[in-house]
Amino acid sequence: MSQSFVNPDQIRAWFSRAMSDMYKQEVPLYDTLLDLVAQVNAKTMAEQPELAAQLSRTGEIERLDIERHGAIRVGTPEELSNMRRVFAVMGMQPVGYYDLSPAGVPVHSTAFRATHEAALQASPFRVFTSLLRLELIDDAGLREKAARILAARQIFTDRVLALTACFETQGGLNEADAREFVAEALHTFRWHSESTVSLDDYRELHGQHRLIADVVAFKGPHINHLTPRTLDIDEAQAEMPRRGVSAKAVIEGPPPRKCPILLRQTSFKALEEPVRFAGADGVSSVGSHTARFGEIEQRGVALTRKGRALYDQLLDLARSRISGAPNEGNAAAYMQNLQDCFAAFPDDYAQLHEQGLAYFRYFLTGKQGEPGTADLHALIAQGYIQFEPLVYEDFLPVSAAGIFQSNLGDKAQAEYAQNASQVAFEQALGAPVKDELALYEDTQARSLAACQQALGAQAGSPVAA
Repeated sequence: MSQSFVNPDQIRAWFSRAMSDMYKQEVPLYDTLLDLVAQVNAKTMAEQPELAAQLSRTGEIERLDIERHGAIRVGTPEELSNMRRVFAVMGMQPVGYYDLSPAGVPVHSTAFRATHEAALQASPFRVFTSLLRLELIDDAGLREKAARILAARQIFTDRVLALTACFETQGGLNEADAREFVAEALHTFRWHSESTVSLDDYRELHGQHRLIADVVAFKGPHINHLTPRTLDIDEAQAEMPRRGVSAKAVIEGPPPRKCPILLRQTSFKALEEPVRFAGADGVSSVGSHTARFGEIEQRGVALTRKGRALYDQLLDLARSRISGAPNEGNAAAYMQNLQDCFAAFPDDYAQLHEQGLAYFRYFLTGKQGEPGTADLHALIAQGYIQFEPLVYEDFLPVSAAGIFQSNLGDKAQAEYAQNASQVAFEQALGAPVKDELALYEDTQARSLAACQQALGAQAGSPVAA
């Protein structure tokens, strides 16, 4: 890359900070969450020095305070395709395909994020991006109306699209253009308190599904949450009510563990915000809209294909033992079921490594002398190489749907058949999504290769995924 171009990691870091500053102004409770998470993390590291040491060895401690993920919902293939182009300027690629329709949410999604461990260390900002599936609206008239409304809007400024095209042509942006890009891109994610539709149209869209109204009735895909990362989500969940924050009943994802896996998430309920709706002859109506909320997450080790199969099996078992989705009425019973079912999932990093259930990064211990072996397990046993959990950077469709439902209201769930269509999603996106498990495999392999090179020996392959 030319020295005159700003590294996309830097652009992403600038954008992440700008987004966070904007969201603090728009949703004051977000600042409360940041303060809560900072205190919980400091307390957790003080009480668990071995965890603090692990985070220091892996470099995660440097990214912890800046780690965020956001979520947006777009309405058309063109919006999704241009969003891909804009995120590419920030070094973010579409990773994974998520179909939320079986859980009653009429969208399918991907996560835009950095894909290399070095880029993730520089800025782990991610955006979970959902595309509204108009074909799932069963009312043909409403479906056509929604399509017309969406076709009439432009969610990007002319300037950000011009700068994106400049990036694509030149292969990068200079500092002045990069900073202007960040400022222009931010407009797409702002909250607009004026709707583009009448109150009657809004109510019609809302009656079909609250999320449909959220996507169709506004000028753009306002960021609906920004999520900091905590080291102890159970402590954060308990602390939220003490701060006057109403937490959802059930933490989404796996149960509490000594060795966290995948992703656990909780949130406070969405805000009811005043909105001015368009009207005939310039006479507007005042109403309200509920969409934006606060969320906290705890990230654990990424699981291999074998590990994910076991996770899915145990999660299905836990959910089958309760009637309906987890909610305030069955929260205690569900969490106990979850704990009982997941007793079958090893809660020890050595076992997870030995059984090939999770991904790890390999590091040299600094032990001196010739190892005299190329076998990975022998090198670990002899103290030449140690392994640390590779953090899960992605999302869980069941958890995402659970967060959506809890913040859209108990009556938000609709009935949709299994409608996964990765081909259709990638056509709208204009590119294939990356296989997240392949990315973890690559990171694990790179870390082992670095150890091999440093030891001057060809160590064996890690446990097969």
